[in-house]
Amino acid sequence: MPLFNPDKIAKMISEMRKAVHRLQSLKTLDKDTFLNDPDKISSAKYNFVVAIESAIDICNHIISQNSYRVPEDYADTFQVMGEHGAFNKDFINALKEMARFRNRLIHLYMEIDDEQVHKILQTRLDDFIRFLDGIAVFLKLDKV
Repeated sequence: MPLFNPDKIAKMISEMRKAVHRLQSLKTLDKDTFLNDPDKISSAKYNFVVAIESAIDICNHIISQNSYRVPEDYADTFQVMGEHGAFNKDFINALKEMARFRNRLIHLYMEIDDEQVHKILQTRLDDFIRFLDGIAVFLKLDKV
């Protein structure tokens, strides 16, 4: 079983769950309501960053605790975890896209299209649940 600090993992999972819960409530808004409310758009962007950062932090914690190879970048973090059996290849690619979206939100924020944020909000939230399920299996946790 991989080494990890249960308290640290629990805290990061909790933060991810809170962010995903907020994103799920934003997902229920109709497209026009969402796109015409800058506060809703900002909230979605921020909560995407928190959820994605949490996923990266969870992986980096496991990677460091187990002396896995050092990731080249955030996207590679998920590749490293896949190399150790945490995720399958198809899901690794989805997680890498998640990391790239995070990078665009942080570094290319002025180029982010609000329609794209809405589309990801509508289509990709299940990736976070799938991530948590995969981590639970990998770490042999009862639940996350």
